[in-house]
Amino acid sequence: MSLTDWTVLGATLAFIIVYGVWKNRGDQNIEGYLLANQSLPWYHVCLSVMATQASAITFLSAPGQGFFDGLRFVQFYFGLPLAMVVLSVTFIPIFHRLKVYTAYEYLENRFDHRVRIFTAALFLISRGLSTGLSIYAPAIILSTILGWDINLTNVLMGGIVLVYSVAGGTKAISYTHVQQMLIVTLAMVAAGWMVVHLLPSNVGFKEALQVAGKAGRLNAIDFKFDPDSRYNIWSGLIGGFFLQLSYFGTDQSQVGRYLTGQSIGQSRLGLMMNGLLKVPMQFLILLVGVLVFTFYQYNPAPIFFNTQETEKLKTSAYAADYALLERQHQRIVENRKTEVTQLSAALDRDDEVGILRLKKMIQATDGEAKAIKKDVVGLIKKNNPGADTSDTNYVFLRFVLDFLPHGLIGLLIAVIFSASMGSIAAAYSSLASTTVVDVYKRYYRPEASETHYLNASKVAMIGWGLFCIFISLFASRMGSMIEAVNILGSLFYGVILGIFIVAFYCKHIGAKATLYAAVLSEIGVVAVWYFELTAFLWFNVIGCLLVVGFAWTLEKLILKKQHGRT
Repeated sequence: MSLTDWTVLGATLAFIIVYGVWKNRGDQNIEGYLLANQSLPWYHVCLSVMATQASAITFLSAPGQGFFDGLRFVQFYFGLPLAMVVLSVTFIPIFHRLKVYTAYEYLENRFDHRVRIFTAALFLISRGLSTGLSIYAPAIILSTILGWDINLTNVLMGGIVLVYSVAGGTKAISYTHVQQMLIVTLAMVAAGWMVVHLLPSNVGFKEALQVAGKAGRLNAIDFKFDPDSRYNIWSGLIGGFFLQLSYFGTDQSQVGRYLTGQSIGQSRLGLMMNGLLKVPMQFLILLVGVLVFTFYQYNPAPIFFNTQETEKLKTSAYAADYALLERQHQRIVENRKTEVTQLSAALDRDDEVGILRLKKMIQATDGEAKAIKKDVVGLIKKNNPGADTSDTNYVFLRFVLDFLPHGLIGLLIAVIFSASMGSIAAAYSSLASTTVVDVYKRYYRPEASETHYLNASKVAMIGWGLFCIFISLFASRMGSMIEAVNILGSLFYGVILGIFIVAFYCKHIGAKATLYAAVLSEIGVVAVWYFELTAFLWFNVIGCLLVVGFAWTLEKLILKKQHGRT
């Protein structure tokens, strides 16, 4: 990166942080610190919700997902709009009417303190672990740019966010989210335009999409019902609906965003706009990855995008083996460019026979490239067993650093940093609020002063920040970040959602049956994951239905036993 890039990066991040903390000056009570005094308009709610979900993982890993796997990941979000409708009708009015700080306070009113603390514990575990992954994503950038050890950059990234989160509270986080989403939109549009601009002069946007389509990268919708397939329209609509309903309805990192709304109407409007905007936003981010794929059909692609690891191979005992694979890769690069150039000409002539023949050739070449990459990954693992071998996380970053003009590089790096800062800050806040409200205040200091709880929130935020930084040190073993974070959430979200569904709609079911059902269901979901019985999106459906089914059955047995005694 040049001095211009560092200047743009530093100025952008400084503006976001200083502006957010300045807007929150003067809040000295726990309601202001955790709920922004419920003073924010709908557009703040919408952008804050989007920014919380759109972490650095979205802008690092999602383009890489599009590069390697095409557009089919967008189906993951198809259940989101419907989930926003359900939340607006049911969850938001209940939370606002009860004037809760966290979603889990409601559960004690409906059941008892045991159900409340168990659900809060599931959230704390899942959010603490996934926030560690969110810290790791931007740390990759610092590590790649500066050549620093990834563990050092994890500590630095997590620590920077912790400082302004503790200082500013929820309103600061929300105001930084607004700035972040505006900058994100500008930068990603600029990145997409630049990818097309860097293609050969005879290849425009339409031709780029045609090439990507023939290589199998425009697979946006798959109508085949296959429970083992991670992404199809059915897993997206059904599994995605349950996941998004649980994430936005019961995950405090999201609930805390829309509880800041001025009214029920403002919170509803913010969530509904999120439902309308999120799917096209995610589609466009994946499309940028697809366009980067097309770009590398005409230009030499690295054999492995995490160049730090390949540089280590060049000076290792495996240097000769790697040099041989590089020569084979270079041959494939030359063949691919020839085939794609011929495909462009065949598309111009509408030569269907030639198009079909070249499509098969390109797919075969793609298969050869994947086989060579697999061999390279094997060498990297031998040379460095702790290496991050998921290239998905490095594709977009490598393209940005190698080909985009100075200034825009700094802006895009700032986008990824700021997106990460937004989601991590919201996670820190939600972890602190749940710890203080649902655990500390409930069990240890129920009658303390506002100042005491405010200070306790800051201490809790520091503690959880340190925990998340520790988790980030192990994130390199998780593979694709955007998949890993959603798999991790799916292990817990279905069960949490099931508890709330029972609370809202099954009024005859009591606390004991719900608690036992939740414990059994969580064990069941973990077993499904461990034995790889189905794709991860279905974990959310399974977890929710198990809780409802077990709770219904157990309540019948409990009532029957009680009647037998009388």
